[in-house]
Amino acid sequence: MSTSFANRLNGSILLISSMFFGLAHGVAPKALIDDGGMVASRSALATEVGAQILADGGNAIDAAVATGFALAVTYPSAGNLGGGGFMVIHLADGTVIANDHRERAPGAASKDMFLDEEGQLVKGLSTASHLAVGVPGTVAGLLDVLARYGRLDRKRVMQPAIDLAAKGFVLDRDLAAQFARRQDVFAKHPASVAVFTNEGAPYRMGELFVQTDLANTLRRIQKHGKAGFYEGETADLLVAEMQRGGGLISHQDLLGYQSSWREPIRGTYRGHEIVSMPPPSSGGILLVQMLNMLEPYDIASMGYGSAQSIHLMIEAERRAYADRAEHLGDADFYPVPIKELISKEYATKRFANFDAKRASISADIGAGEIPAESLETTHASVMDKDGNAVAYTTTLNLSYGAKMVVAGAGFLLNNEMDDFSAKENSPNAFGLIGRKANAIEPGKRMLSSMTPTIVRKDGKPLLVTGSPGGSTIITTTLQVVMNVIDHGMSLSDAVSSPRFHHQWQPDRVMHETYAFSPDTQALLESMGHKQLIAIPAFYGGGIGDANSVMHIDQGFQGMADPRNAGAAMGPGRAQRSAQ
Repeated sequence: MSTSFANRLNGSILLISSMFFGLAHGVAPKALIDDGGMVASRSALATEVGAQILADGGNAIDAAVATGFALAVTYPSAGNLGGGGFMVIHLADGTVIANDHRERAPGAASKDMFLDEEGQLVKGLSTASHLAVGVPGTVAGLLDVLARYGRLDRKRVMQPAIDLAAKGFVLDRDLAAQFARRQDVFAKHPASVAVFTNEGAPYRMGELFVQTDLANTLRRIQKHGKAGFYEGETADLLVAEMQRGGGLISHQDLLGYQSSWREPIRGTYRGHEIVSMPPPSSGGILLVQMLNMLEPYDIASMGYGSAQSIHLMIEAERRAYADRAEHLGDADFYPVPIKELISKEYATKRFANFDAKRASISADIGAGEIPAESLETTHASVMDKDGNAVAYTTTLNLSYGAKMVVAGAGFLLNNEMDDFSAKENSPNAFGLIGRKANAIEPGKRMLSSMTPTIVRKDGKPLLVTGSPGGSTIITTTLQVVMNVIDHGMSLSDAVSSPRFHHQWQPDRVMHETYAFSPDTQALLESMGHKQLIAIPAFYGGGIGDANSVMHIDQGFQGMADPRNAGAAMGPGRAQRSAQ
């Protein structure tokens, strides 16, 4: 990476910090505009890779795939080769399709694998052991999407990620601090120490971060496609890592992995079409379900941030998350009642006991009756000038996954097995409860909260959004969508505005520091919302990280969430940067 770009990057990060300080005092940062398309992601370097792909004639799919591979290099806490994700795609001809490359349980997995002899959960087994690792899906998914809908070849799309790994890039304050905070957990795994320390010492901001093993793994994928990851040297290294630590993933598991093409969840809200991810993600169903419950109410007239609108949204969230616990899982293994859950009629019944003046008690809110028939993730949004759009969310589950790097291959392993219901009604790392629908079974995909979403108006993409944040992903996406549709906000305000979250159990409302005025908080408490827990909303904190793109009259707006050090960029800016 050139010195000039490193200087631009570090300057951008300082600017983002200043922007969020301004947001806290009522001034939202501006979204970027480009008439040739737009990319927004958590990593400025990965965003520039995607924007340059657009500038070089690639479409939104090429740019999303290139950004995805770059995130595996430049944002290792969530970008990945050893995890999984979901992609929702709108094509210029109006077609919408979803690619599911969620991780799968190994063939040797079993329902009670994280329980002791007394049937109790063994602490850390589903998050910090080799047993926590699901069969990775990212590589298969990205390559399948590229092969079907991309315009450029694999060599061109993957080369920027290879260059970033092989030549290195200058660490910013954000990544250097992330590495330093995790020195103790990395110390348990020699291969992780080799990658995330500078010969045993903590990396510092401004130092060059080179990942030679990861570059070689990426080269094998570039040369051989999926066989470069699921077979051959990389597969051997991954299986050897499993055998060293008592993990379950075998060569057969890797050879048998395939991404799945799925029909997106589709709903409507005030004249807009909502296109989002189906199971094994819960995100699309819950997003549409909550919007259906809210649609009969004049939220715009209530006003943004009013106690009345917040109370209404909390109650919709409470009911939707209760349904998640009972009804949601991998639809290939469990009969998820998708049609019923996203119907307007079901929402009307589900919300029939809503009291406009009083909070419900979560213990009294069970799952709705249906007739028989996952804190570290990252999101990227892309649009191109031809009308293609991509919402892409990818994850290792918790930050840096299981914290273990595959020796000799240079990539981190996920701990996605924690997203299964290891024991009925016992919360996972995000406090989410699950039951039979999400029980562990060999080959099954664990339930997710990822909500990559495209909002269409008159059949054309208007907004591409999504977020990381575990259980808060769905409510973050909900609020961005409502900010645009109900409150008519600009993309900048829609993404920057303070957020809140409720997930049924535990029965509490988490909110960013500036989300509720003192008067609003007092009114909510008088309604019976007892646990209102404030969390700091500042650079590197807050709820969600909704890097989003929106189509406007002047072209395309891109907005990196000011809560973190992301970036938005269009092909015009990328061309100028390359000169």
